[in-house]
Amino acid sequence: MIRPACFDDAPAIAAIYLPFVATTPISFETEAPGPEQIAERMRSGSGRYPWLVAEDDGGKVVGYAYASRFRERAAYRFAVETTVYVAPYVQRQGIGRKLYDALFEILSGQGFTQAIAGITLPNAPSVALHEAVGFEPAGVYRTVGYKLGGWHSVGIWQRALASSSERPEEPRSIQPLS
Repeated sequence: MIRPACFDDAPAIAAIYLPFVATTPISFETEAPGPEQIAERMRSGSGRYPWLVAEDDGGKVVGYAYASRFRERAAYRFAVETTVYVAPYVQRQGIGRKLYDALFEILSGQGFTQAIAGITLPNAPSVALHEAVGFEPAGVYRTVGYKLGGWHSVGIWQRALASSSERPEEPRSIQPLS
């Protein structure tokens, strides 16, 4: 089941994210954020940028996706950066796709027009997921992150959420997280 995240989900989200930070270059963070930091990240975008979680049949959170501000400058306000993480033991079961499909529906309804995703390279499973949900390669930042003893590049993927018009309406807010 996919549903809006709430602040009570922060410990589960932090637990899912932990191994990606601690043991892989997939995230460029070097210290995993705890539940309090995750809740603060959720709070900072509340009402503007959605967070979603996927639950298994027993109600356990097994994945999450969210959108955040793409860049600070005002002209970028129609684009968002998107992220999805799925617990390793349930990967490749369609959870990431379902999270992204639900996230894109919300973002399109809000009036955002572009989704941007950064993927540490190489990462064939993440590239496959992003391309399966409509992202297209947009460029590469070469050797921009040093983690776990090596330099890593980041591929940039982009997906249209809505058609661009000459005079777009301002993106709308959503109900704040609880």
